[in-house]
Amino acid sequence: MAAQLNTLLREACEHVCPLPPVAGAVPAVRRRVRAVLADWQVSAEIVEDALLMVSELVTNAIVHALPPARLRLSWVRVDERCTLRVEVTDTGPAFPGQPRVGIDPDEHGRGEAIVRALASRHGIRVHSGGVTRWADLVAV
Repeated sequence: MAAQLNTLLREACEHVCPLPPVAGAVPAVRRRVRAVLADWQVSAEIVEDALLMVSELVTNAIVHALPPARLRLSWVRVDERCTLRVEVTDTGPAFPGQPRVGIDPDEHGRGEAIVRALASRHGIRVHSGGVTRWADLVAV
């Protein structure tokens, strides 16, 4: 997942956008993220991994959590390495401890494994505003 990236951009960029809780939101958010990463001159390898992570994290927020939700892309330093952080914050589970009616388990449930496989680090923060799921992609 290594990429060449302008050092100034790595330290100065952040993008935040709301996530509409509607069908069709994921492709729209992917298009927006692709445009932002192109503006930041991020390598194709990082872009593809980031788009997949965005898809999984945004889908999770739309399908399983209460709105509103938002996506945040930013550059952070982790162990002296520039890292693209993808964060999705929502207001918490729509049905705590209960499976959603109409959700086919054969078609859902792999998103977390995909994010874990792509990310150099990942995690979940529970806070007063809800839940933030995040994942990092290292750019060298």
